[in-house]
Amino acid sequence: MAQLSVKYMGLNLTSPVIAGSSGLTNTLDNLKKIEDNGAGAVVLKSIFEEQIRHESDYLLNKTDDERMKPMHKGFADILNKRSYDYAEALDYISNFAKEHTLNEYLNFISKVKNTLKIPVISSINCISAYDWHYFAKKIQDAGADAIELNLFVLPSDLNRTNEENEKIYFETVNSVKKFVNIPIALKINYYFSSVAKTIIDLSNSGISSLVLFNRPFSPDFDINTFEMTTNNILSTESDYSHTLRWVGILSGRLGCDIAAATGIHNSETAIKQLLAGANAVQTTSALYRSGFEIIRKINNGISEWMDKHHFNAIDDFKGKMSQINLKNPAVYERVQFMKMYSSIE
Repeated sequence: MAQLSVKYMGLNLTSPVIAGSSGLTNTLDNLKKIEDNGAGAVVLKSIFEEQIRHESDYLLNKTDDERMKPMHKGFADILNKRSYDYAEALDYISNFAKEHTLNEYLNFISKVKNTLKIPVISSINCISAYDWHYFAKKIQDAGADAIELNLFVLPSDLNRTNEENEKIYFETVNSVKKFVNIPIALKINYYFSSVAKTIIDLSNSGISSLVLFNRPFSPDFDINTFEMTTNNILSTESDYSHTLRWVGILSGRLGCDIAAATGIHNSETAIKQLLAGANAVQTTSALYRSGFEIIRKINNGISEWMDKHHFNAIDDFKGKMSQINLKNPAVYERVQFMKMYSSIE
């Protein structure tokens, strides 16, 4: 019988299929179902920098009476003296809002860890290096097995160089590393001037895994109301190819593990990513489209395929189709594009 167990970020997973961060990983009931259906690990719904900032601003703009409602008596006494007009009190209010939001998240992590047997990975979503280390240390103390930093810097600022954009990633990692000793995964996009070079450099920064790639919201227009909307929020089965290319090119060349994300909707795609060299795969949109049972179906499909090809363990075939292991590595490069068009002439 094929063994689906893998090691990812030093964690022992019973399956290479990880439930990615989403609104579906935000309740204990859902997480139990995800575990029951065979997920190797789960990434909790992210806590967002914007969320923390918003709640801080919300408290700073409330009236005295409104501010006092959720706060302890000592804090209310401070507000009665209107000391919040001073910088020290403004910082106190901001920090209270930060703690209030974070404490709810930390309590959730503790409950999940006390309930699930599979590894629990917390997720922090940010667009800058703002207080990463503060959140990460608290999350580690709450019992998370690992932290996934979901960092997306859209290089849209015309006054900022590519070096300045990429510096944020390294600053974030270095800041978190100083305060935590649990594994760190960095979930990134592909908006780099030199994708391969930057990813290789990030892999050697001390992180345990790179998750390729995150799926940012893309803007769209409503042509009748002239309003901004979003589109293609969920991935489709054909969206895996971009990730597959870069997993295949980078496998065997990185200083950390790789998790493939985006477009993982069935066992065939999961197998392809493992063949390319991924240590694990993350699925999110498939959970929305097909329910938690899709995890079991993917696991069963991988197992049946392994039995068919006489593989006893995932390590027996992981990376078999990576660029570094192919006799003709050029198939990952432009030659593939040229051959595709020559075949239809």
